[in-house]
Amino acid sequence: MARYITISLDKRGVTCRARLLDEEAPRTCKAVWDALPQSSSAYHAKYARNEVYTLVPPFAEPKPGRENPTITPIPGDVVYFGFEAWEIGNPAYGYDEGSEAHSDQGATDLAIFYGRNNLLINGDAGWVPGNVFATIEEGLSEMAAAAQDLWLRGVEGETLSFARAD
Repeated sequence: MARYITISLDKRGVTCRARLLDEEAPRTCKAVWDALPQSSSAYHAKYARNEVYTLVPPFAEPKPGRENPTITPIPGDVVYFGFEAWEIGNPAYGYDEGSEAHSDQGATDLAIFYGRNNLLINGDAGWVPGNVFATIEEGLSEMAAAAQDLWLRGVEGETLSFARAD
C-alpha cells in the first residue's frame, strides 16, 4: 500500500501531497517516515535552480546511503541529502549563524523540485547527488507558484514542513 506525505510552505498556506517511493528508495523512505514531522526555515536554491529546501538535524541512524540518486531532478521530485558539517557550513552560502548549516553534526536537507532544467552541482564541491524518495502527485502547480514567489520576494519567515499524510 502506498504511503503519502504532505509538504507545506506554511506562511504561504500552500500544501502538496507526495507518494513515497518505497520500492526505489526503501532505506531513505524509512528514515524520513520514521522522523516525521520535520519543519524548519525554507530556502530557495542558488545553484540547483528550481528547488526549495529545508535543513534539519540529521535523523537517520544508520544513514540510508546512496539509493535512487540523481543530479538532474525533475518537477515533483522530493529529495534527501545528508551533509556533513564541513560540506555546508561555508560562510559564503549565507545561512544564518543559528541554522542547521552551522551545526557540528551536519544537516539533513529535504528538498522539493518544482520546475525543469535542474542540475545538482555546487561550485565549491562539485556534483551533489541526492536520493529521490518521493514524487509530488497533488498540488505541484500551486507549490511551484509559491516557490517562484519565494524566489522573487524572499524566504524570510517561511518554513517548509514535511508530515505524514492521512
